[in-house]
Amino acid sequence: MRVRAQLRCIVSVVFMLLLLATGSWAMAINDASALAGLKEGKGIFLVKTGNPEKTALYLKIIKSAHQSMAQQQVEPDFIVVFIGPTVLFLTTEPSADLADDKEELAAIAALVTALDKLGVRLEVCAIATDFFKVANDKLWPELAIIGNGFNSLIGYQNKGYGLVPIF
Repeated sequence: MRVRAQLRCIVSVVFMLLLLATGSWAMAINDASALAGLKEGKGIFLVKTGNPEKTALYLKIIKSAHQSMAQQQVEPDFIVVFIGPTVLFLTTEPSADLADDKEELAAIAALVTALDKLGVRLEVCAIATDFFKVANDKLWPELAIIGNGFNSLIGYQNKGYGLVPIF
């Protein structure tokens, strides 16, 4: 059963990479129906993965969504909230267990910087950093440490942000 789930994950990642690599799909296809009448697109992305490759992939997709929305004349207002084991990938001092994932960790770092430059708010749950023993003072400077990721989600959803869960 676990092998089947891993295979589905791998197939999904390969499919998404192909879509990102071609880039041409975004030119002919747009989101006009969903974005009609909007001046601003408010989204909050809950990121909880235990896989650095998957984390990097979804951060690329979030960046692409931000750029695509802006190209369609809707001002993106995005927040990313990192919870769970994802916090292990957001530190200047990753654990030795991640030694084989240096390329993915570098991609995550670059994407965090790029998203920050786009004006995306990037939050890290202190409950998760405490649980996974990630020192808050070793998190990248673009990241805002928050008390509880769930409280952040509740608050921002009540302010009109649409939830996009990434697991």
